Amino acid sequence: MPRRLLAIAAAAALTFTFAGCDVGGDGPATEPPEQVGTSGGGGAGPSDGGGAASSDNGGDDDQTIAAPDIPAPDPADYAGMDEHTADGATQAFRYYIAVSMWAHQTGETELLNSLQSDDCESCDEFNKDVPSLAEHDEYWSPFTITDVGSKIHESVNFDHEIGYYFTTSSHSRPLDTFDGRFDVDEVQYITVGGMVWERDGWTTEGVDAKWGDDVFS
Repeated sequence: MPRRLLAIAAAAALTFTFAGCDVGGDGPATEPPEQVGTSGGGGAGPSDGGGAASSDNGGDDDQTIAAPDIPAPDPADYAGMDEHTADGATQAFRYYIAVSMWAHQTGETELLNSLQSDDCESCDEFNKDVPSLAEHDEYWSPFTITDVGSKIHESVNFDHEIGYYFTTSSHSRPLDTFDGRFDVDEVQYITVGGMVWERDGWTTEGVDAKWGDDVFS
């Protein structure tokens, strides 16, 4: 039975303040999962994930994103993620999220699977749209992740539960029917990862998220 994340309810309910978090800079150009939300439906559906918007990235029904043109996130951008510390767990989860979103741009899952446990059912739920994107050879267009903050939560089920808050810039994505594309504006994300140290590195054993245009408020 998968171990339950405890921190997501508190993370989603908090009144978000920048002073309480470690604020970072821009991350790699990437994109978010198509339908990210809690099992209780806390996330918005794809038709309103951030709202329609004009964008230089999308709007063309024939637009596709060629996987070979999009490099994988660079581990060097997540310094310390191989250290057996709480900060190392934070960096490892940030890297996991970046790789997850890269998978939605490319359909590549080998690297992603290497960062998560085999029995992480919530990881499969978080990345459930990748197979259909790969099947149709239609992906999300590149955009920028901007770090907003992170928080280390107490945990009884994992070594650490890492809250990671970020925004994604405007981008385009295919419709559910894969017969066109549409644009979305900036989206806010609250994610929580259950991290466990195994042998010589961190493994993601649980992930949950809420997203939309006002989840920080």
